[in-house]
Amino acid sequence: MARLVVKRKHSIHRFRRSPLPASKPVEVVSPPVELWAYAVERYPERRIELVDGRVVIKPMPGKIHNQIVFALLRVLMPLLAERAWEGWGDITLFFGVHEDRFRPDLTVVPREPRMWSDDHVHADEALMVVEVVSPSSVQDDHEYKPGRCAKGKVPLYLVIDPAQEIVRLLSQPTEDGYDDEVKVPLGEKLSLPAPFDLVLDTAQLLA
Repeated sequence: MARLVVKRKHSIHRFRRSPLPASKPVEVVSPPVELWAYAVERYPERRIELVDGRVVIKPMPGKIHNQIVFALLRVLMPLLAERAWEGWGDITLFFGVHEDRFRPDLTVVPREPRMWSDDHVHADEALMVVEVVSPSSVQDDHEYKPGRCAKGKVPLYLVIDPAQEIVRLLSQPTEDGYDDEVKVPLGEKLSLPAPFDLVLDTAQLLA
């Protein structure tokens, strides 16, 4: 019996005094927004997004990508000047403090949009968001981002996909997505509804 008592006391002593092993630190999982903020600070020269809880470092745009964005901006410029709108090539859409952070290829906004910070514009202030699809962004640009932009009350979401040679225009945003979609082959004409009321000849994007 004495032997048993000694063993129990020894066990209690070890239980009270033994520290956690140094090789097994407590794991702390940071919220996605904090990871995004860290990546933005760590790589200030890159375009970094938070998409569906994922930190996405966008690849540097290539020649065709830049040409399409420039061509679209050139087509829209007379309308932007007439209505005192602006086309921003690198701004973050703000959906909420703990929500996604998108940096579209082009965002059309009024002259003085409501800002959350110097580099964040409220999503419902955007008049149109444009994404030029790259090989790494196909699913996000075509599937996830439209739903989030619709919920954020972005009136128009334009997707230009040079690989598939199509242009999609999504409009009439609701909580469940866009109610209307028009898709045309890249090179054909596409009508942009209010507030633009403009017929876009997508062939000009290829010039």
